[in-house]
Amino acid sequence: MAKLSGFTLIELMVTVAMAAIVLTVGVPGFQTLVKNNRMTTATNSLVGAINLARSEAIKRGVRVTVCKSADGAACATTGNWDQGWMVFTDPDSNASYDSGTETLLRVREAVAGNLSLTGNTNVANYISYVANGRSLLTGGGFQSGTITVCDDRGGNVGKNIVLSDTGRIRTETGVSCP
Repeated sequence: MAKLSGFTLIELMVTVAMAAIVLTVGVPGFQTLVKNNRMTTATNSLVGAINLARSEAIKRGVRVTVCKSADGAACATTGNWDQGWMVFTDPDSNASYDSGTETLLRVREAVAGNLSLTGNTNVANYISYVANGRSLLTGGGFQSGTITVCDDRGGNVGKNIVLSDTGRIRTETGVSCP
């Protein structure tokens, strides 16, 4: 009689049970990793756009503005930064994109992953740089503020994008989210 080799039903059940245990432990950790990466990506994308605006303002010798935008064609005055943003030259210093006279430098569509990017008073709608690299409000005065990046987890998992009086950007981690 020839000897057959293979798995017994008990061996198969033990293997499936071990796979289920590994997945039960691993999936929540993977979901946390994905959410952390989405938050970091959105933060870095906005920081990159702000740094682009500053460097282009210095290079071109003209005001450059980053504003929140849902359609990539006009600045928004409602909603949050998570709807997307655009970077453009702003020689008339009105923090509003005029397609005929101003140059569009970059557009970012809405961020994915249930993220909210909320700016406080001075950076609620736009960030604008002048030729010397300082961030200034359109009406005059130094522009500083914080954009908070949060997701649906709540707790101390958020990030802050902080704009200083000198126009420099820095990020903070471990920020409390509602």
